[in-house]
Amino acid sequence: FKMCPGRVISKLLCSGEKEVNLAVQSAKAAFKIWSQMSGMERSRVLLEAARIIREQREEIATLETINNGKSIFEARVDIDISWQCLEYYAGLAGSLAGEHIQLPGGSFGYTRREPLGVCVGIGAWNYPFQIACWKSAPALACGNAMVFKPSPFTPISVVRLAEIFTEAGVPKGLFNVVQGGVATGQFLCHHPHVAKISFTGSVPTGIKIMEMAAKGIKPVTLELGGKSPLIIFSDCALENAVNGALMANFLTQGEVCCNGTRVFVERKILDVFTKEVVKRTQKIKIGDPLLEDTRMGALINRPHLDRVQGFIKQAKEQGAEVLCGGDLYVPDDPKLKNGYYMRPCVLGNCTDDMTCVKEEIFGPVMSILPFDTEEEVVERANTTKFGLAGGVFTRDIQKAHRVVAALKAGMCFINNYNISPVELPFGGYKASGFGRENGRAAIEYYSQLKTVCVEMGDVESVF
Repeated sequence: FKMCPGRVISKLLCSGEKEVNLAVQSAKAAFKIWSQMSGMERSRVLLEAARIIREQREEIATLETINNGKSIFEARVDIDISWQCLEYYAGLAGSLAGEHIQLPGGSFGYTRREPLGVCVGIGAWNYPFQIACWKSAPALACGNAMVFKPSPFTPISVVRLAEIFTEAGVPKGLFNVVQGGVATGQFLCHHPHVAKISFTGSVPTGIKIMEMAAKGIKPVTLELGGKSPLIIFSDCALENAVNGALMANFLTQGEVCCNGTRVFVERKILDVFTKEVVKRTQKIKIGDPLLEDTRMGALINRPHLDRVQGFIKQAKEQGAEVLCGGDLYVPDDPKLKNGYYMRPCVLGNCTDDMTCVKEEIFGPVMSILPFDTEEEVVERANTTKFGLAGGVFTRDIQKAHRVVAALKAGMCFINNYNISPVELPFGGYKASGFGRENGRAAIEYYSQLKTVCVEMGDVESVF
């Protein structure tokens, strides 16, 4: 593989109504087989898929880097999280069960945890392979089938996942991939044989998906945008807090929904923290993402790069100060000259009413804001329509727990940031969506509960 930024590497046909129908029909047929298998049987297949991904880690990571533009260093982490996710739900598949409830007179009831049917997964372009695993692993563990639509900007690596599931032994058609944009997504959401929709992406698209799903009374999981607060108290371990701020803003070129892009810093350490963040940000190695020492690759496409640049321009017009970066980056390597690169940006002199502080930029742009008291910063942190994540850096563990308890966010971090263990549920509050990926919680969103009441005596009629 070689990086060729700005060039077409493949062309795929969009799936129309006919192709979507075929994919759903195929998944429906596979569901009849898969749903009748025991949890242990499904577990073995998922473990085999995890083994294949683990063995082909380097090849899949390279494919993902070309697919998305992120560094190979990060792509390897994504692939590791992917196979770990499959292993985790393989472990749960055999333990899914209902319960027995004793009733008076020897009667009893029991519950059955049953699959939903054909589920739809619609993925985003920032973590294409990982998101597909986050959605498919719990869905398949519960006995469902899935039709998955990746972003049209990153269509490639999910096809490899479908091949891996087939190699691992899932029934033919159990995990189907359809390609396309808005129209393809609409066909999936409106399809009468689709039982559930799980979407990762923007708030406007999430609203439309929820509206379409409502017409069929289909349950949805929405993992949407964020403008998450990262709170740095003066009693933090400074180096650790700086590392956390970098992790909270610059992974995958800043194209991460849960990034802590509003960095609130206690005023007494504002200058020293800012100086260190700027120094570290300027040292981030940008360039060919397939090189081992590269830490920041290219943004997803030209329109998105222009959008991020527009936010920085507007921030300057509104009074923010560009402390470093924000400009386009042209690598020395001539084969990379058409890449969508920019230098990671740190904005100072920010206020809560600035667009760069209120709106999701989805690029490598950090906004630093001073604060004076705990009460003040919690109130400001929650003044947002979003509620995906939040972070706190402090040596005072009581304060840390007190602050995260007060944050209106679904995923909170204490003295770390952007850690995503598959064992822990992930999802947001407010406009950041609802439902959860990962952890045992995801089982609730890919299964339904049936109650059975058994009478051991004669029915007493009131008629």
